[in-house]
Amino acid sequence: MSILSIDTSSAVSSVAVLSAERVAAEVSMQGALTHSETLMPHIETALGMARVEKSELEGIAVSIGPGSFTGLRIGLASAKMMAYALHIPLIAVPTLEALAHHYICEGVRLVPMMDAQKGNVYAQEFMWEVGLDGLHLREKHALSILPLTEVIAGLENVEQPVLLLGDAMQKKTTLALPANMRLAPIHARMPRAACVGLAALTRLARGEIDDPVTAVPLYLRRSEAEVLWEKRHGTERAQ
Repeated sequence: MSILSIDTSSAVSSVAVLSAERVAAEVSMQGALTHSETLMPHIETALGMARVEKSELEGIAVSIGPGSFTGLRIGLASAKMMAYALHIPLIAVPTLEALAHHYICEGVRLVPMMDAQKGNVYAQEFMWEVGLDGLHLREKHALSILPLTEVIAGLENVEQPVLLLGDAMQKKTTLALPANMRLAPIHARMPRAACVGLAALTRLARGEIDDPVTAVPLYLRRSEAEVLWEKRHGTERAQ
């Protein structure tokens, strides 16, 4: 079973073609171009490198946030269009859950964080735990918006080693961290489509698919553009 996976939740544009056995191809780029410019070419490139035709795909996975409002809309719209046109399942994967698939190992508390602006982050805590049929991802702290300093302070005394990852940590290489914390290496810090695909394969095996018509990005707050529009609109009405 080959699926296509997409991640446009951050400044990285990432597309992968994979199955349960291997990642056949992955294209990731963080540069000056926008997701609207790179996503479709990356999809064609990844499919070509994997030698997989669109008609052979058995699912489309996409990261749904939280993250970049514009990026998430572009990625989800493209995934919905392809899933609908090809008559294949759409699997929507929360971005922080996908980030936790960077490190599939027990005994480590994983804390993926995406930038929520103004010193805040979208944060969630996970651990991989051993079950009868292998490792399973368990949520230890629900998704929330908090100041980065508060997240770090709250983890200082946990028993397990802590690994921080996600785009909120991209420019925090000089941040002073408690002894039990480490920053993920740069190559594994940012979102990747392959990890979205790994999470999606697990969901697909459980029969968890999404409706291309009703699937929406996972937002915890309104965009700055919406806030500014409301302020201006309210001012105009008051006049």
